[in-house]
Amino acid sequence: MADREELLRRLAAALARPGVDGVLGTPDVIDDLALLGLLENKVVVGSMNRGGLRGSAFEMDDRYTAFTIDRIVRDRVDVAKNLVRINLSDPASVATLEATARAVNEAADAHVPIMLEPFMSEWVDGRIRNDLSTEAVILSIAIASGLGHSSAYSWLKLPVVEDMERVMAATTLPTLLLGGEVADDQDQAFEQWSNALSLPNVRGLVVGRSLLYPADDDVVAAVDMAAALVHG
Repeated sequence: MADREELLRRLAAALARPGVDGVLGTPDVIDDLALLGLLENKVVVGSMNRGGLRGSAFEMDDRYTAFTIDRIVRDRVDVAKNLVRINLSDPASVATLEATARAVNEAADAHVPIMLEPFMSEWVDGRIRNDLSTEAVILSIAIASGLGHSSAYSWLKLPVVEDMERVMAATTLPTLLLGGEVADDQDQAFEQWSNALSLPNVRGLVVGRSLLYPADDDVVAAVDMAAALVHG
């Protein structure tokens, strides 16, 4: 993804496919797509963080350094998105939680939907690892859902893990599924998405690398398969 022109080419191919409703990105990506005229009649989701750079000593202090709610409103971006990594052993996590609560408040006051992507995280050998166990995802839902003075505009973006029925029973919030890393077994990934999409409050997929850089490098085929799962 370091080649911006190649990334934009793949995004353009994906956005042109039937059933692709929109795109999630940081302001620089959204600006590029807007300049290319690729966002007409698309849902645009603006990423608000992350200051907590991967591999940094301050990774858990994930400040909001991209879109702000006032700019989302001004620029007519449709949805805000926050990554909310929660590390119970790192004091810096509370700053992220506090900032996220403020963002949820601002979004609710502005009537802007806000998508929260929570993870329970921990330091392992100097790196942050997200806990993808069923219990950890349920705990992350409980914490993220309680942030802010209203959940009326809150959505969740969740990984597909074991026992998604239990996971989704933990929330009444509308939820989109996270695609995760590029899978070696793409058929298995699609089967997992299909099963999870059958649950009542799961509303769709938000998938990046798995579709833009699939194992067979066929972006159109991967995107069409995912769109069929959501809309078929």
